[in-house]
Amino acid sequence: MDPNDLTPLPTDNSAVSPLSLLFGAAEDGELSWQDQALCAQTDPEAFFPEKGGSTREAKRVCASCDVRSDCLEYALANDERFGIWGGMSERERRRLKKQVV
Repeated sequence: MDPNDLTPLPTDNSAVSPLSLLFGAAEDGELSWQDQALCAQTDPEAFFPEKGGSTREAKRVCASCDVRSDCLEYALANDERFGIWGGMSERERRRLKKQVV
């Protein structure tokens, strides 16, 4: 994506989310689940709290998200070290991985 390209982004219902554009999923559909992610419609700071900060708000959003399992699967597969993904903190994801292995 050329940062100098001023071509407007699509505005119809088939438009991709900013997250998909950021991760390059617009071409291959690999991360198309992000288009339905509720976190993309809320304050991103809630999903990346300061150390010791509350994760309650982010987990509340995740609890009602239709793509929660896709999100968690992505975080586990890509060893995401920060933030709330799929309703779990990094510590919770580490614990889950240890249980599975």
